[in-house]
Amino acid sequence: MGYAKLGRSSGQRRALLRGLVTSLLESERIETTEAKAKEVQSIAEKLITLAKRGNLHARRQAMAYLVDESVVKKLFDTVAPRYRERQGGYTRIVKIGPRRGDGAPMVFLELV
Repeated sequence: MGYAKLGRSSGQRRALLRGLVTSLLESERIETTEAKAKEVQSIAEKLITLAKRGNLHARRQAMAYLVDESVVKKLFDTVAPRYRERQGGYTRIVKIGPRRGDGAPMVFLELV
């Protein structure tokens, strides 16, 4: 399959993932469903790796994906330098149990 469709059209899915990745990098911890977290995790890891390069082209690529310009600044100025020596594995998923309404498995997705 390659990726989770998350019950949305491609445009809706892209907007959802962009918003979740932006929120994750802004607050460094988000609560979401397990399926969404697994999709967001791979995108966030790629963006952090991109930010570790630190050049103008990388910054513009990040700007093209993230919703908020201040989050791009935070990504390049504080988040990426924190992981300078780390070779991947910048995020972790912590299971917190089922959601009360529909029983969907909920998790915290956080930066390590």
